[in-house]
Amino acid sequence: MKKDHVKEELKKLFKSLDFISNNFLNKKGISKKELHIFFNIYQQLGLTWEFLGLQCKHWNGYKKTKEAKICCKICGKIKGIGESYYMLPAKGLKIIGTKLNPNSKKTFKTKKEATIVNDIISFHGSILNVDVHNSYRSSYFGNKYAINLAAERIVSLKESGVECSIDPYLIHVKTNKTKNKRGKRKFGGFPWEIRKKDLKQFPVLFEFSENYQFLGLTIFR
Repeated sequence: MKKDHVKEELKKLFKSLDFISNNFLNKKGISKKELHIFFNIYQQLGLTWEFLGLQCKHWNGYKKTKEAKICCKICGKIKGIGESYYMLPAKGLKIIGTKLNPNSKKTFKTKKEATIVNDIISFHGSILNVDVHNSYRSSYFGNKYAINLAAERIVSLKESGVECSIDPYLIHVKTNKTKNKRGKRKFGGFPWEIRKKDLKQFPVLFEFSENYQFLGLTIFR
């Protein structure tokens, strides 16, 4: 919705809320049954305000309320309060949140304290997770060994048994084509460390420039 349309719809909505509040919720002698009906109507209008306000970009800035809070001059939402819902277009680019990175050099006691965002979405069957955190203390083997885990931004995507994880240092792709049975060992190595006859078992196509700079790879399934 355009700015003028949003402003007009919000004005109408606020008038409706005031009408219900002044004429029914604060009306003397109203029965409990009627009061309950109009209370539900007021709550439904409030939910409409929640979703309509998602389209407001706070174009006219903010003002201070009597309770010393800062709210939008158009939609009335308090500045800095996180949204419970998201308004997304049915087609085209969907935008949720902004790109966040680690923002502190401090090492926190737990990951919960260090977490900036850890959000996950199922988008048309694919699972996308964004995990951004500052450095924090952790331990292994029953708190016997304490270590500091680095601040990271990790983005992972899962689709049809394949998981791709991206962080500042690595791009890691995992497949479940051959399930690792208990007792079976895993190995890792650079291409030049693997025998040529064994390399033929890996369905990987490397992409590179004329100067043999690595550009990407394709994994055949």
